[in-house]
Amino acid sequence: MAQAVAAAAEHSVVIEGDAFFAFLANGRIEPWLAGSDEQNTIVIEAAAAAAGRFALGGYATVYDGVVGPWFLETFAKATGLESLEYVILLPSVERCVKQVAERIGHGFTDEAATRKMHKEFADARIDRRHVLDDPGDSVDSVVDRVSAALGRGDLRYRVRRTD
Repeated sequence: MAQAVAAAAEHSVVIEGDAFFAFLANGRIEPWLAGSDEQNTIVIEAAAAAAGRFALGGYATVYDGVVGPWFLETFAKATGLESLEYVILLPSVERCVKQVAERIGHGFTDEAATRKMHKEFADARIDRRHVLDDPGDSVDSVVDRVSAALGRGDLRYRVRRTD
């Protein structure tokens, strides 16, 4: 899906968030486990810095990864950008569980953790304009919905600077 969004631009890049967790060589804590907060913050900041650098360099940049609303401010600040577009694709919990169970070559298969994370996203205090509930199965349909929201400016998130 991220590739399809990026394909609309002449110069684009897709930053795969999971790749940054793969860079951890020793002492890695699975990002969904207790005790992973500091590690997750560092990884999110590193991925955001890469995304921001590409964006500042003129590339349409799509970050394909988990940035929960609880990490949005951390991610946004680390990009170095003044604003960014943010969307949460939120399928039903049952669809999430099914997709996680059917994934091949991915270390995350924990159903209880999947349900917990879904609930955290569903219950998050975030402006609903950033949430695409039940996005559907068609990549084209989701890309059309995201593109329409982008065109209306619905996904714009202004970075809050404290410095």
